[in-house]
Amino acid sequence: QLQASGGGLVQAGGSLRLSCTVSGLAFRHYTMGWFRQAPGKEREFLAAINRYDSSKEYADSVKGRFSISRNSAKNTVWLQMDSLIPEDMAVYYCAARSGFIATTRDEFKYWGQGTQVTVSS
Repeated sequence: QLQASGGGLVQAGGSLRLSCTVSGLAFRHYTMGWFRQAPGKEREFLAAINRYDSSKEYADSVKGRFSISRNSAKNTVWLQMDSLIPEDMAVYYCAARSGFIATTRDEFKYWGQGTQVTVSS
């Protein structure tokens, strides 16, 4: 089970930190990712962090503004989001896969329930 939290309302230029706590999976063996879906749009890859070596991948749209991290002792992955803009408004999802780092939705097997991020201009 993946439980995402930390969403909310923030002004443009502000920051939020999303958390995703994992249970029922051997967290350290899983690559973790963050995605988002805005109304009427496809679910979009944002960031991923590899199992074992914690190498990272980012979508161009968030590179330099968002940062993904993980802590195996806490079974948790975070997404630090800075310099938020109205276009970042969406439901944010965490996801897990048992393989190495990936950047597409279909490669992730396990999904959290989503947390809403609203950015006011």
